[in-house]
Amino acid sequence: MKTPKHRIAYSALLLSLLATCIWAAPKPRARDLGIIPGYMIPGKNNAITDVTGVRVGHVTLIDVSKGLHTGVTAILPHGGNLFQDRVPAGYFQGNGYGKIMGISQIIELGEIETPILLTNTLSVPEVAAGVIEWTLNHPGNKQVVSVNAVVGETNDSSINAIRDRLVTKDHAIEAIQSTRSGPVVEGNVGAGTGTMAFGFKAGIGTSSRVLSKSDGAYTVGVLVQANYGGDLHILGFPIGRMLKQRQARASTPDGSVMIVVATDAPLSDRNLCRLAKRAMLGIGRTGGNMSNGSGDYVLAFSTARSVRRNRRQQGTAAQNAELPNHRMTPLFSAVIEATEEAVYNALIAAESVKGRNGKVYESFPVETVLETLRQHRRLQ
Repeated sequence: MKTPKHRIAYSALLLSLLATCIWAAPKPRARDLGIIPGYMIPGKNNAITDVTGVRVGHVTLIDVSKGLHTGVTAILPHGGNLFQDRVPAGYFQGNGYGKIMGISQIIELGEIETPILLTNTLSVPEVAAGVIEWTLNHPGNKQVVSVNAVVGETNDSSINAIRDRLVTKDHAIEAIQSTRSGPVVEGNVGAGTGTMAFGFKAGIGTSSRVLSKSDGAYTVGVLVQANYGGDLHILGFPIGRMLKQRQARASTPDGSVMIVVATDAPLSDRNLCRLAKRAMLGIGRTGGNMSNGSGDYVLAFSTARSVRRNRRQQGTAAQNAELPNHRMTPLFSAVIEATEEAVYNALIAAESVKGRNGKVYESFPVETVLETLRQHRRLQ
């Protein structure tokens, strides 16, 4: 099995910059362990990158001596000029206590014109500056004077020294430049380096589903930045209650989740909004409760060429071949299943971390959970 490819640069402040490329994850994933939500089949990599053209990259910042555990994750809908060849997009908000940037233009125009980046709450402006600089410098954008940078976040201050604000625009640009297709590294990487879920160390997770040929053989991919709480369920079983001693000690009522959904189905921005809504049902299956202090957001986009918004063709009437409403249900099922599994993958991949205050935030007790699920005949 290939191991993650890392590039580490040390500064005078002993800051470790881990730029993680997209290679095979080193640990078993939920599906490998028999934790298989739903009935639909995943794509080749069981990742958002199974949607052709989608690329993911991480920059991970770790300096234990400074309490630094954070980073940036970048998602590119395609490898071309996103500003000139925009993708239709939809948005859904669960609980709205968050600092996501670039949403109003997505709601108004139903399209995305930049990479989608995820980071921590206080680093959104710096990451947005990187997205803007990268877009302005992209070949073909010499005349561009307005950029709608799309940046999401969750608050990693339990583990990360968030107030130091050590994420820079260069880290955002590097995350974009590191993106590639193929398997996606999960857990303590990128924007998931300092996140928690259900009282355990969590992080980045991803999954995908492929529709049957009769339903169009379309692919739906999901990537989550898991940093939320609630009543943890796995495959419908209330596993959190079986771990209630740890839950009572470590879990917090608030938290957030960012969900990015990609599909190659030719969907309108309106139906992408409908697809985004269903992703929250996947969070509900894991026991998430969209608490008062959480920011729960979903961005969904289509990579299908037939629905792209090409600025060079602004003067021509659009003749988009969009999937009709009555064919949406299989896509709804796909995004629910993929979101649920992405969260499980985030929990299973994450490893214990010593946070900014010296406290150890423990990893998900995989063996204990598997034994409990085995006893109750939930594993496949």
